[in-house]
Amino acid sequence: MAETTAKPTLDDIVFANRNKAYGAYSLRKGYASTVTRALLIGAAVFILAVLAPTIINAITPDNSDELSMKEVDLMKLPPPPIDPNEPPPPPPPPVELPKVNTVKFLPPEVKPDEEVPEETPPPAVEELKEAVAAEKTQEGDPNAEEVIVAPEETSGPTKVEVAVEAPAPKDDEIFTVVEQQPEFNGGQSAMYAWLGKNLRYPAAAQRANVAGRVFVSFVVNTDGSIQDVAVLKGLGFGTDEEAQRVVKSMPKWKPGKQSGRPVRVKYNLPINFTLE
Repeated sequence: MAETTAKPTLDDIVFANRNKAYGAYSLRKGYASTVTRALLIGAAVFILAVLAPTIINAITPDNSDELSMKEVDLMKLPPPPIDPNEPPPPPPPPVELPKVNTVKFLPPEVKPDEEVPEETPPPAVEELKEAVAAEKTQEGDPNAEEVIVAPEETSGPTKVEVAVEAPAPKDDEIFTVVEQQPEFNGGQSAMYAWLGKNLRYPAAAQRANVAGRVFVSFVVNTDGSIQDVAVLKGLGFGTDEEAQRVVKSMPKWKPGKQSGRPVRVKYNLPINFTLE
């Protein structure tokens, strides 16, 4: 029988009649297994890298309850506590009321010749159209209304009193300047003490660190009630609405008077919002 031989491979054909012990032959023989082994190792490393986060999450304990985010509405947070012993803000400086224009014109008075001072010419008619006769000349607000009565003299045998009277006020007329201004019961100190107890600082203004004055205008009726409350100059962040609320809740004032009668008077009031 003829002896059968294995089918020669490509390596056998390439290294026929050559030194196979040199090393190249063994490298070529083991090349396929080396590539297969490297491919398997690389695939295993790639799969491990992809699955690493999942494996870590499975190993580590679940702390999602502690790390969960919670939405908070800042507008609903309670305001910081306010010290009840905190003194109220100081009252604003008094506002000087406008004065009417006056021209010096003293009433005639009978005196001995030696006591008569140097003659002063009486004011012209044009001057009295825009001013009121008084003891001295001064500039003022042409829109102001005032009743000026010549002062009584204590010396001299005879005196003549001159009075300039304003017309009687109408019931629905609103004044800005009157002889007797409306007043909070107890005066300004009592008013600012009442405001300090009843004024609430808006939470939005506290968070925004807003402070300053809100100027409020309102009308004091003949019975002392408050109406037509409006903000002339505000700060925002809820301070304007709070200033209007606290003014509307004020108790009745002492009404202003003109010619001895109660009248409606427009009043401007600054309200302080102060942060510590």
